[in-house]
Amino acid sequence: MTGMLLITGGAGFIGSHVVEAALGAGMRVRVLDSLRPDVHPVRPDGWTPTAVCGDAEFLVGDVTDPSVAARAVRGTDAVLHLAAKVGLGVDFSDAPDYMHTNASGTAVLLRAMTRAGVSRFVLASSMVVYGAGVSCDERGRLATPHRTAADLAAGRFEPVSPRTGSPVSPALTGEDDGTDPRNVYAASKLAQEHLAAAWARETGGRAALLRYHNVYGPRMPRDTPYAGVAAIFRSSLAAGRAPQVFEDGGQRRDFVHVRDVAAANLAALAWTQDPRASAPPARAFNIGSGSPRTVGDLADALAGALGGPAPQIAGGYRLGDVRHITASVTRARYELDWRAEIDFADGIRELASTRFRRPVPPP
Repeated sequence: MTGMLLITGGAGFIGSHVVEAALGAGMRVRVLDSLRPDVHPVRPDGWTPTAVCGDAEFLVGDVTDPSVAARAVRGTDAVLHLAAKVGLGVDFSDAPDYMHTNASGTAVLLRAMTRAGVSRFVLASSMVVYGAGVSCDERGRLATPHRTAADLAAGRFEPVSPRTGSPVSPALTGEDDGTDPRNVYAASKLAQEHLAAAWARETGGRAALLRYHNVYGPRMPRDTPYAGVAAIFRSSLAAGRAPQVFEDGGQRRDFVHVRDVAAANLAALAWTQDPRASAPPARAFNIGSGSPRTVGDLADALAGALGGPAPQIAGGYRLGDVRHITASVTRARYELDWRAEIDFADGIRELASTRFRRPVPPP
């Protein structure tokens, strides 16, 4: 790639690692980031855009603004779109912001790309589009049933098969399994995917839809309602408090290191230029480690690495949470020639020893 690469959200947790990876690969990079205060609330002394994004060209602006999007894509060959409002949020009052930032922002960006003749697009999507994914009972695979508030309140955390009446077993969810967004954030991410697919079909472009699983690593945001569970546990331990683990700690997830995710973005970028001949114009890829762990495993590993108090099983629950969601990463291995390289234990030790990224506010 000899032209300019646009990375939206490049000042963020994952985006900044993608910027580093792209610059390290010799690419010319332009970053667009709004530096919105709920993501970047604190500015360190002496902060400059270069401190966040190295030698990349840096634009401060909101992707939902058509004039900003048009300026950002001008002269570029491809776009990695990571700008988004993430996490479950505070409550349903966040819904308009999620849809405006994520869905409308993607629509504005894709229109700008179409007008500028940019035909390669990589989207940061999420495993949340699957809802609870798939499970197995004695009769085979099935969409994981919803859990009821009554079961959760009684401490019955495993979903129950409607076919057998027994708890189901978690299975690896593949990209062709059905989607079932169960919160506003998930709905906004699936809307982004649908927009990207429609754009690719109508314009002849190529879109890789990367469904990130639980990303962790250096520069995670801290102490916000939108932080991931690894950041929440680490903040508790840094303050000398025991991590509070919901349910019984047996929830299964796929924790993938942020540098592996950055490498996946570059692999997907290459795919948009030279996809398999039979590939559709838009293609989803699970981006995970392929080695599921429980939330309790994560809390134990962080507590051990930090020498902090042992995790406490809080027994509470959140209705928006799913019990298990783990990824089949076969498609990414074969079609992107990508796999996660960073071992979980090594990644957790690094997370324990690194300082959290201190986010930056708008200048």
